[in-house]
Amino acid sequence: MILEKITSVEDLRKLPPEELPPLAEELRQHILNVVSRQGGHLASSLGAADLILALHYVFDTPQDKLIFDVGHQAYVHKLLTGRKERFEKLREMDGCAGFPTPAEDPQFDPAVCGHAGTAISTALGLAQTDRNCKVIAVTGDGSLNCGISLEGLNNAKSCGKNLIVILNDNKMSISRNVGSIPRYLNAVISGGFYNRLKVTAKRAIRILPKHELIHRLIRRWEDLLKGLLLPGSFFEQLGLRYIGPLDGNDLPGLIKSFSKIKHLEGPLFIHVITQKGHGCDFAVKDPVKFHGVSGFDPLTGETPSSAKDSFSAAFGRAAVALAEQHKEVCAITAAMTSGTGLTAFARSFPDRFYDVGIAEEHAVAFAAGLAAGGRRPVCAVYATFMQRALDCIYHDVVLAKRPVIFALDRAGAVEDGPTHHGIYDLSFLRAMPGLTVMEPRNECELEMMLAEAYGLNAPVVIRYPRGGTSCGRCAIAPLEHGKAEIFKSGTGPVLWAAGAEVETALKVEKLLGMNCTIINTRYLAPFDRQTALRFAREGRLIVTIEDHVCTGGLASAVDETLCGVVSARVLHFGWNSAEILPHGKIGQLREHNGMTAEQIARKIQDAEEKR
Repeated sequence: MILEKITSVEDLRKLPPEELPPLAEELRQHILNVVSRQGGHLASSLGAADLILALHYVFDTPQDKLIFDVGHQAYVHKLLTGRKERFEKLREMDGCAGFPTPAEDPQFDPAVCGHAGTAISTALGLAQTDRNCKVIAVTGDGSLNCGISLEGLNNAKSCGKNLIVILNDNKMSISRNVGSIPRYLNAVISGGFYNRLKVTAKRAIRILPKHELIHRLIRRWEDLLKGLLLPGSFFEQLGLRYIGPLDGNDLPGLIKSFSKIKHLEGPLFIHVITQKGHGCDFAVKDPVKFHGVSGFDPLTGETPSSAKDSFSAAFGRAAVALAEQHKEVCAITAAMTSGTGLTAFARSFPDRFYDVGIAEEHAVAFAAGLAAGGRRPVCAVYATFMQRALDCIYHDVVLAKRPVIFALDRAGAVEDGPTHHGIYDLSFLRAMPGLTVMEPRNECELEMMLAEAYGLNAPVVIRYPRGGTSCGRCAIAPLEHGKAEIFKSGTGPVLWAAGAEVETALKVEKLLGMNCTIINTRYLAPFDRQTALRFAREGRLIVTIEDHVCTGGLASAVDETLCGVVSARVLHFGWNSAEILPHGKIGQLREHNGMTAEQIARKIQDAEEKR
């Protein structure tokens, strides 16, 4: 096993070139085995294995800086930089994070790489601090849709002499790429005439007399020809020298090309074509499914079946049902079609479905425009990514009172860690006037809330976690705008639970052996102040449980309401806003933060005994 000999990039660079292709296969197999057990991002890392191996072999990392955009393609990077043992516990609290982060390795990971679009700008900044090294931004074709990437490219010419932008072009982000930029890149890939002509010209130069005027004329002819025949001239016009396209899964070819490129002055734009899932048949056949997975059979790719419904699936069904009833309903997502459950909607209503690519700000402003024209847009994005469009929510939707429905999937803590936790959104959403924010306790309630949101004819947010509950198809009490549901009445502590945490509250009551009142919050904005005040004035212990930081969410709503109630007794259970919540299995994170039902019950018991 060649991989066993690699404990650092120095070990890698001692290998003869002929040992690198088998090493790449070992790396892919190792990633396959670990991800099948731990979950993670498979197809992207398999496709980028040769590319990352070649970069570390040729360039002088960590003196030369490597920035990923985004970091789900960086598993080989972790394995080559001394993290093999920690990689065995990928996405566990004491194992490797799912994305590069300086908290894990400040030498090799100079930047956090979890959200798309940031690599080029970050690399430009690093390039200014040390002109003696190369700074390499490895970005994906989906990331070029992102406005931040274009802003970075716009400044590359003025301050990027030691900058190299490598485009890992696999025609995918999470779902298939959309828009004009991917079509443009496809034209680059298929445009072989220029490259063949260039080879012919180089052969002719070798036999021509070495006359400066002749060679200068040929160079000018080449520049003109580039503009006419090569789609890569777009990047040339931005001031980046375009090189490519290169075969990103031809390891010897990459090493040969990078060995020449490393001596060139930038800024450079290197176009590399990779195959997502390369080396794994089932990942190649279904790169969307194997973009991010929870676990699977490493031999067949079969994933465990679940009898549970999920919030994403329930939202997808409800969105289709709403569109069937109302022809003005349309759906928007930002490169998350399958992840948000909108695949069936896209198939059923192709003329009413919009995937705008990795462009959350555009998705929100676009939705505002659709609403201004009489459409009823449902904008589905992961909660962590909607943070990027904060200003657009306020400026384009809330101020104009446009009836846009935002469906925020993956709200709450997730295994991928700090870049993907959806635990901060309420902190800004609750502060926006006129914005209704709802949180369903199960899939049935989500379907009801989507219908309710349509009827409000105003800006609405519905947030819900990844996965599902064990409720099955159940009866749901009717919704009343701004009112919480008293899910269960009792004489003991009053447990306010947000969304799926109602299940946690039920477990807590059982452990306590007390007859608790359990409240399904339903509305975070407007919050049911009347119900909160009534129970607090009875002198009962008020407990809040939420999958959000304790700042800005349910805990804050209760504190704001009860600030004038002298006798109020309150306990809050949520994520600690004073610390960054790390990556890890959800059970680990809950236990570490005192969020399990057992821990909550013990603290409530202590509080009642001290009374």
